[in-house]
Amino acid sequence: MFKEIMGLPAHVLVVHAVVVLVPLLALVSIAYVVLPRFRSRLDWALVLLAVTAPVTAWVAVQSGEELTDVFIARGLQGPIVDQISEHSRYGELTFWYVLPLAIAAAGLLVVTSGHPRVPTPPRWVNHVLSVAVVVLAVVSLVYVTLTGHTGAEAVWGNTL
Repeated sequence: MFKEIMGLPAHVLVVHAVVVLVPLLALVSIAYVVLPRFRSRLDWALVLLAVTAPVTAWVAVQSGEELTDVFIARGLQGPIVDQISEHSRYGELTFWYVLPLAIAAAGLLVVTSGHPRVPTPPRWVNHVLSVAVVVLAVVSLVYVTLTGHTGAEAVWGNTL
């Protein structure tokens, strides 16, 4: 399903979206927490990023698995296989941290929205969600960086 886009490996194209959208989600989420007076300006960006970042991370994982299958079917061997495996593990962890970040950020947006249909939760809910968002944002930034670095090393580290 996620093998090729216009003849190019889908993974190679999709990872560019992940490298942009995941850090943006993390940074906008942190800004939403620490800059409450700007929340009304950040809310739509946060919603859009909370939807698109996990989706692109998931598509990157799926397309990466398909690309790995192609490499293995062609008989790829040696240390590069270990590098791809490490990159794949980091990519999966990135998705599993970005998804709860998106959910926590969206939850924080809902509880701080002030919308009349949203019941006012206890204060601790806002604090717990804020801490969760900041922690998950930092962890997501770390893992998207590790994923990108190991992927770049696998592709370019052996050719320089």
